[in-house]
This record gives sequence, C-alpha cells and structure tokens, in this order.
Amino acid sequence: MSFREIVIEKQRIEYEGLFDAHELHHIIDYYFREKGYDKRETRNMENTTPEGKYVEIEITPWKKTTDYHRNIIKMKIYMSKMRDVEVEKDNTKIKLQNGRVQFVIDAFLEYDYDDRWENKPIHQFIRTLFDKYFYKPYTDKYKGVLLEDTRLIVDMIKRYFNLFEIYA
Repeated sequence: MSFREIVIEKQRIEYEGLFDAHELHHIIDYYFREKGYDKRETRNMENTTPEGKYVEIEITPWKKTTDYHRNIIKMKIYMSKMRDVEVEKDNTKIKLQNGRVQFVIDAFLEYDYDDRWENKPIHQFIRTLFDKYFYKPYTDKYKGVLLEDTRLIVDMIKRYFNLFEIYA
C-alpha cells in the first residue's frame, strides 16, 4: 500500500457573488493541463433547490514526478444558491451565475504508488531507510514543487474571483 504525506490540508477559498461556472471549470482544467497533471473527476453532482442550484464537484489531479513519487491535489468545489443572471458589460449582455462558491484543497505527496516496496517486510524496511536518509533531499524538492503548484492554482482562483468584484 502506498504512503501519502499530507502537504496541505483543507485549504479553503470562499466567494459569494457573480461568477461564470463554465469559465471557472475551464481555467482549472487549463492550469492542470499546462502543469502536466492528469485529472480524474471523482464526483460531479447537481441538485436544484428552492434557493437555486447546488453543485458539488471533486477532482483529483495527479502528476508522476518519478517512478516512486506522485503529486496529488484533491479539489472539492461546492457551489450553492446558484442562479443564472444577465449582466450588461460594454452594452452587451453576459450570462453569469450568482451564488456561493467554496473550494477545499488538499495536497499529498504519494510514495511508492505502484506498491513495489510493499511485498515483503524486508522491502518495507529498506524503503523506510531510503525514504529517511537517501531520498530526503528529493522528497523535499518534490514537496516544494507541490506547494508551489497548489499556491499557484489558489492564487489563480482568487484572481479570477477578483475580476467579478467590479460587477457587485
């Protein structure tokens, strides 16, 4: 069984106001494609409530950094009280959504994701020694890359929401 080290746990981004849900999803996809991540959408649920739509999306992008390490960013997106509205910009009407958006982001560094070192107890012992003493500089480097990738996507999402402050 592979081992996951938590690098970032439950980092939250919250926003309430106008946004374009389709464009937000497109920006997130584009970012992860540019950074070389593969993506799995593990949950996509939509309900209609009297207050508006409720959408829950969970995506899990990952990137193999080596044959031993893998970066994983788990992103949960909750959109509630979402209603379609039309806003006028430069004498043209734009269709946007108004509601509340919440992101919960976790980042993990996964070791031995193919379970190559878990077959026998001696392999586990050797893996532990290598992780602790020999691979430590590499592991720290990959943690730094994961932290930077997560920080960049968080900043990109926050900047995206700041664009819509002018409509409020």
